[in-house]
Amino acid sequence: MNFEIWGLTGSLNTEREDQLAFAEERLWHWVDAVDAACNRFRTDSEITRLNSLQDEAVAVSDTFALALDAALHASTVTGGLCDPTVLDSLLALGYDRDYDELVTQVNPAPLATRPSPGPRAITFDRVKQTVALAPGCRLDFGASAKALVADLVAADAAAFGGVVVELGGDVAVRGRGPTGPWAIGVSESLTVTGDEPRVSFTNGGIATSSCVTRSWNAGGTTVNHIIDPRTGSFARGTYATATVSASSCVVANAFATAALLWDEEAAFHIAQAGWSGRLVRRDGKVDFVGGWPLEETSNP
Repeated sequence: MNFEIWGLTGSLNTEREDQLAFAEERLWHWVDAVDAACNRFRTDSEITRLNSLQDEAVAVSDTFALALDAALHASTVTGGLCDPTVLDSLLALGYDRDYDELVTQVNPAPLATRPSPGPRAITFDRVKQTVALAPGCRLDFGASAKALVADLVAADAAAFGGVVVELGGDVAVRGRGPTGPWAIGVSESLTVTGDEPRVSFTNGGIATSSCVTRSWNAGGTTVNHIIDPRTGSFARGTYATATVSASSCVVANAFATAALLWDEEAAFHIAQAGWSGRLVRRDGKVDFVGGWPLEETSNP
């Protein structure tokens, strides 16, 4: 089945047809739960409330705790480059509304940058399940939250057979497809033509991050949503797109995002962690990292 959520396209497929109804129920369960907890564009979400209460411990739901843990793990494994405290950096670049509305606007104001405070500005008491943000810290889970949804749905649905969940280019896989390993298409844009290279995959996650798929105009400059927390500016290095395969979709997404900020060191960091990657330079040249498998095309 295909679906749309958060301005993104997605798909859900199961090994057996009789699994699909349960997998679909889990999909919408987790989409609704994560949306209520983590959608910064909702005035009634947990993250919106937390962001408005600086330096005050706030009790959070199990879902919010899962999302925060995922975001903090993404930060840890990337040396802080995937940072859940980038909201003010995004706002300074003009990302203050839903993306579909954002791309139709032209913001003539001078480009501003604001470095992120970093995860140390978050106090997360896992026993009491409370979160407090230091003054000047506000959260945006962004890509890690959608990657988490893919992982959670896949884990639930895998109880009855193989499943693959794709959400905005992030893919979680458990088990096999109807005829063998799942064939995962790797796209460098939001437009899927059917001619994308494909890789076989049976367990873990594959995620793609790009500097070009989510961009907008701010201060007469084309900016993108990949924020360098050290500077508050956007990614503009060697690579335009990065795809990484890892143990989970959350980890794959973290490394794909960080790869666009690591620049020429991206291949080293991905391989050092034991993962594989496909890195596309701005001139179109493709670098393969680790054990990235031989690619097939859908129309040989």
